[in-house]
Amino acid sequence: MKILVTGAAGFIGFYLVEKLISIGHSIVGIDNINDYYDTNLKYSRLSHSGVKQTEIQYGKKVNSSAISGYIFIKLDLTDREGLFSLFAEEHFDCVCNLAAQAGVRYSLENPYTYIDSNINGFLNVLEACKLHGIQHLVYASSSSVYGINEKVPFAVTDTVDHPVSLYAATKRSNELMAYTYSHLFGIPCTGLRFFTVYGPWGRPDMAYYKFAYAIFNNKPIEIYNNGDMLRDFTYIDDIVEGITAAINHIPSNKFAIYNLGNNRPEKLTDFIDVLENALVRKAEKVYLGMQAGDVPVTMADIEITQRELGWQPKTSIADGLKLFADWFISYYKSP
Repeated sequence: MKILVTGAAGFIGFYLVEKLISIGHSIVGIDNINDYYDTNLKYSRLSHSGVKQTEIQYGKKVNSSAISGYIFIKLDLTDREGLFSLFAEEHFDCVCNLAAQAGVRYSLENPYTYIDSNINGFLNVLEACKLHGIQHLVYASSSSVYGINEKVPFAVTDTVDHPVSLYAATKRSNELMAYTYSHLFGIPCTGLRFFTVYGPWGRPDMAYYKFAYAIFNNKPIEIYNNGDMLRDFTYIDDIVEGITAAINHIPSNKFAIYNLGNNRPEKLTDFIDVLENALVRKAEKVYLGMQAGDVPVTMADIEITQRELGWQPKTSIADGLKLFADWFISYYKSP
């Protein structure tokens, strides 16, 4: 298939592009390369995929020098004209929308950014899919939609009407918007609720990455809710396998939502112990209260995902963090 991957310079998008190319698809990747976090990391990911920073200009197609069948374009989802022109020219079979303004805490201070990217940008994607007869739209949602849900594990059949951050609210809005377009226009749509994705080339705003960076710079790490947090940390390779399975499974009733989570939540303090072992360094710890927008527990019920997509996470925390630590040390060339 010819597949559009939005957010191709992002953590998950970068891995997904290389996976889809490896199994024979042709890929157009787009990303606005915003400065929410270090753009050097985004350009490094692109460089790893054979897209040279010196060749990137807004709206210009760049052919990968390393991966046959991969084209990258710097493009913003809010650029309706540019996005619609791309759809008209490329005739995509499938769209995988991973582009979004990420981050729970950032949404507390920058709310309009989330509406622009996650609502208006996603609307442009839906409209383009409608106008150009896309066979399947797969899009990123988030475990944050479960909000203050006290039932664990979180199941896709649970009520998700109580988000505790604007980021979560925009992700839930995406699910409702996708359902509407699926119902009205027959666009097959699959939403994927990701649970705390980690691994090499990850996002510097994520806690595990911040911990590693602080440890290597001999700075204290801040542990919220006094470490009394459970997170369903899910390794990047497992996430990408889940996305690939979803792309290949068009829902029979045109609409589906799945959890992609490890189904084995780790206590945050235990996770830090494993990270310290992987980095072979000890952290100075500062314990703080709960942050606004945070929830104490995330845990995915993946029974439906296993049954319908045949997906099962395989990577242990020890193995995943060792791979992350090895990459981190190599990338930053820390002493």
